[in-house]
Amino acid sequence: MAVDPYADAVTAAPVRFLYRLNPLAKLLAPVPAMVLLVFVRDLATPLAFLLLAYAVLLIGVSFTRRLALVLLLALPLGAAAIGFGFSLWTDPAHVDQSVVVWQIGSWTLYGGALVVGLATGLRIAAIVALALIAGLSTTGPDLVRSTVQQLRVPYRIGYTALAAFRFVPRFGHELEVIRQAHRVRGAHGGRGPFAAIARWSGYIVPLLAGAIRHAERVALAMDARAFGAHPDRTERHVVPFRARDVVFIALFLAASAAIFWVLFPWGLG
Repeated sequence: MAVDPYADAVTAAPVRFLYRLNPLAKLLAPVPAMVLLVFVRDLATPLAFLLLAYAVLLIGVSFTRRLALVLLLALPLGAAAIGFGFSLWTDPAHVDQSVVVWQIGSWTLYGGALVVGLATGLRIAAIVALALIAGLSTTGPDLVRSTVQQLRVPYRIGYTALAAFRFVPRFGHELEVIRQAHRVRGAHGGRGPFAAIARWSGYIVPLLAGAIRHAERVALAMDARAFGAHPDRTERHVVPFRARDVVFIALFLAASAAIFWVLFPWGLG
């Protein structure tokens, strides 16, 4: 089995099924729900999709510290902050018939405004959680390869994006080397905002020079491999679309349809 040099190998138990699915399947399955959630205004529907996304992530992805921070801390706090912020922006004329929650002088916060804000926060949190299904279990190179192999995106576009993915960690490595070199030479020492500005200004020129050198090497390497000379290229790493991907899409769409049918105002619930 060929080793992918652009992606970290994920070792997980067989129950962590998301790592074994095609990236396009993990993107296409939640997209209809994410689009329809934009038009939802109740509380139950986004909450149900939020729980569905949490269940899929907790089962299909390895439970790490990052996943715990995102699901248990960042997402709930973000939804609460967004909900409270939108409740402050809600027009009181539309909710002045509801219960008064908080009153300071002539300003009043109504319960209806809190409901509107909470619904908005839950809707955004549900959309983000659905997007994390693909985001936490897919590497950028695999996504590019699947678009080239299954969606027939021209490889000139796809593999150019694949090469661009590699610039980010390269810049991080070069920035760390430059910072260590400056530290050894004692350049731009001191504390405070002016010292920080001086340090970062000293990083810009060598970082740009390294980026230009790296871009030239990548361009020469692509030319040496006849990049763009032929309409198609042989794939070294194949990302297949299997029956398991079809089953996942079908089950997720069925669950999404059931939630909308039962909970959304046009449904039977």
